[in-house]
Amino acid sequence: MKKKLLAALTAGLLTFGSLSIVEAATPIVIQEQGSFTVGGTYKERPGKFSPENFVAEDGQRAYGDFAYVEYQIPVKAKKLPLIFQHGGAQSKRTWESGPDGREGFNTMFVRAGYSVYLVDQPRSGEANLSTEALTPDTPWASNPMYGDKTLYVLSRIGHYDAAGNPVPNAQFPKGKKNYQAFQQSWTIGSGPLDNDLNAEVLAELVNQQKDGAILVTHSMGGTIGWRTAIRTNKVRAIIAYEPGGTPFVFPETEMPKTIDARFKALSASAIGVPMNDFLKLTKIPIVLYYGDYIKIGSENVGEDKWGTEYAMAEQFVAAINRHGGDATLVHLPEIGIKGNSHFFMQERNNEEIMKLALAWLKSKGLDK
Repeated sequence: MKKKLLAALTAGLLTFGSLSIVEAATPIVIQEQGSFTVGGTYKERPGKFSPENFVAEDGQRAYGDFAYVEYQIPVKAKKLPLIFQHGGAQSKRTWESGPDGREGFNTMFVRAGYSVYLVDQPRSGEANLSTEALTPDTPWASNPMYGDKTLYVLSRIGHYDAAGNPVPNAQFPKGKKNYQAFQQSWTIGSGPLDNDLNAEVLAELVNQQKDGAILVTHSMGGTIGWRTAIRTNKVRAIIAYEPGGTPFVFPETEMPKTIDARFKALSASAIGVPMNDFLKLTKIPIVLYYGDYIKIGSENVGEDKWGTEYAMAEQFVAAINRHGGDATLVHLPEIGIKGNSHFFMQERNNEEIMKLALAWLKSKGLDK
């Protein structure tokens, strides 16, 4: 099975070999571009608003809980758009330029002919209004220091030497400038993380697309993708980059074996759903990609944590396929692509990784 997959992926890379960084210098011809919001609600204080006391809460509303969407539609776009869902403490910047300024997935996929919709989920990025107050269980909000070395290690960007200096992994751009650029990509949510809310809003965006859409998710956004596909039948496929950090979805009667990380709170998790809901995930093709430096029991906390996530992903893919679905798990080092962190869409070989997705979309007939 792995040999067949490798052959297919290699063929796909050859097919898309003409898409190169050289072409990135040529103009992109756009049919339409813009931005809009999706979903949203408000909470209202009782009473009557008075212009004489305009700072009082009486009769005023708190608006929020919507998504912000930025899109580009190329000339002669393919039928199905790609909708990009970011991960935790991130925003649509995940899919934009890398820390060293290299072209990001947003315009790379536009060059390949796909309409691209970048989402800032509710309470994040440019959709940072919330109807609920921030809670103390969001560590990167309550402690700004958490966003430095902690997330660097957890994301497997690299490690630190004995003097405390960052040592990036093979594919992450080296240097203090790139390190700082990466650290400045984090965003603090303005309210509690609510992935059911995020999925409801994402489903609303998918439903606005005439022929449906292909979801592209990252990290904690993985669970939003699974939940979205349960809520609407217009999700045509899911490309999931290192899903984890939030629960995988399983039939409630077939819960998976869990493996604890060294720091138990970082362990992969799962939630059960009714079988009829789970079976909706078997109606669409799904591919999961994982990078390098993943090993249960590693002394590196990030490698250990993502080892448990990968083990959960294996069980998730097996469950999908056991029930007649079409799920594929790709571990990049096993197909000869080595040195990638949790953010491989921003790293030095992001073009090579993007071509894998193009080859997979072509193999599923989703490139028309």
